[in-house]
Amino acid sequence: MAAGLPGKRNKCRRQCLYGKGMVRLLQGSKERNDNRMSRQKLYDMKPYLETIDKVIAQGPYTDTWESLSSYQVPEWYRKAKFGIFIHWGIYSVPGFGSEWYSRNMYIQGSREYEHHIQTYGKHSQFGYKDFIPMFKAERFDANKWAQLFQKAGARYVVPVAEHHDGFQMYKSEISHWNAFEMGPGRDVLGELKEQCERRGMLIGASSHRVEHWFFMSHGREFDSDIKEPMQRGDFYWPAMPERDHQDIFSEPMPTEEYLQDWLVRTCEIIDRYQPKVLYFDWWIQHSACKPYLKKLAAYYYNRAAEWGIEVAINYKHDAFLFGTAVPDVERGQFADVKPYFWQTDTAIALNSWGYTDHNQFRPATDIICDLADIVSKNGCLLLNVGPKPDGTITEEDTDVLLHIGKWLEINGEAIYGSRVYRKYGEGPTRVVDGQFSDGIKKNFTSKDFRFTMANGCLYAIALKCSENGEYCITTLGEQDASRQANFHGMITDIEVLGCEEKPVWKRDEEGLHLTTGFRSEDPIVFKMKLT
Repeated sequence: MAAGLPGKRNKCRRQCLYGKGMVRLLQGSKERNDNRMSRQKLYDMKPYLETIDKVIAQGPYTDTWESLSSYQVPEWYRKAKFGIFIHWGIYSVPGFGSEWYSRNMYIQGSREYEHHIQTYGKHSQFGYKDFIPMFKAERFDANKWAQLFQKAGARYVVPVAEHHDGFQMYKSEISHWNAFEMGPGRDVLGELKEQCERRGMLIGASSHRVEHWFFMSHGREFDSDIKEPMQRGDFYWPAMPERDHQDIFSEPMPTEEYLQDWLVRTCEIIDRYQPKVLYFDWWIQHSACKPYLKKLAAYYYNRAAEWGIEVAINYKHDAFLFGTAVPDVERGQFADVKPYFWQTDTAIALNSWGYTDHNQFRPATDIICDLADIVSKNGCLLLNVGPKPDGTITEEDTDVLLHIGKWLEINGEAIYGSRVYRKYGEGPTRVVDGQFSDGIKKNFTSKDFRFTMANGCLYAIALKCSENGEYCITTLGEQDASRQANFHGMITDIEVLGCEEKPVWKRDEEGLHLTTGFRSEDPIVFKMKLT
């Protein structure tokens, strides 16, 4: 109990927050959850593991890097350019700190630890699992979500199927700790798949299960609801000691039993939902995971070949051998164009992937600039939203998505299906290379341009509108034809997307000069026809 907050006062605080009826409900659900944890029947993994081996043996892919290196990125993925990521789960109920609440609430002295005691009581009396009956999702409407994502201009949607906390947001035969049997009583992933595909958007799925190996471990360090005995199938299992996340040889290493459990859980998602993208978070790069990653990829790619679909795996930190899947940069991007296809995943909120009552939201214009920059460098953007526990998407997330959608409605031809130009762009503003840089304000100028090619045209995207309507693109100036690295094409026509009046333009050795009366708070796009 927190200092100065005796048990009686804390109980009154909970009653004020939730009402006496809710407290009784939570106490009853706590007893049911405790009973369920003790009576969980072990899932027999052997039949599924045998199926996995059989599918791999049938090919065309085997579980070797040599075989998996023949993988090709789907054309639909290269053309899509923009997708929606969704972090929604039990962690949205406390809505405090971040989506890592389930870990941090058990770290003594942390903000989440103190908040939890003051708001819900001792961890031994109210643990993370006791949020499940509060996670009702009573206003969740997959149809409305899909409508919003479609209006945002998304071409694919990737819900988090299972986060580090170990709660599955889909119907599962592997574990009873899932949203279909508990909490919402809904197959969230299944409903989203149906509604998104009905609108032409492809569905993916994200698994963060590997990190569960250590995620709940700090609850063992004091009197909490995370305690022995634990076995596979228990919600908190295995809660092993947490070590250096960047050490790929850290101990204790995930065991064979744990990794087999991870494998069958992931293959169940593949078989039940046939996701077109399978996203993994960072810790799968651990050395113990390597044989299972190869099995998973071979199984997934073979199933896709069997079903006649094209699929992709997202990974970080060289978890997969380069060329066998699609690399992902978390909350950042590359400073230069890449010869390979890649993805950025980032969130509208800077401080959390999931919902909190104190999220700090990025402006839509900044995200549009990032989208243009990423696409010009041969990448795509997966943008995250964090819904509330009742199943509604915040006004802030909604406004940003609709803003992006309106821009794409006008300028999407420069994004969707585009290819890289011989040069990604020009301008004085440098983008910081690598992950976790999305919080750095870029302050683009009207001299910053990004280039794409599509529909037989060259698109020059001005990342900031000029105050006087004048622009100069130095890359496209008239230059000596003997210098092969420069542009020598003939521009026959130029228009500004979204503007009926064509710009005035001319070329000289300094560059392509354009003047337009069109103004916008967002990037503007010059479309150039070439001959």
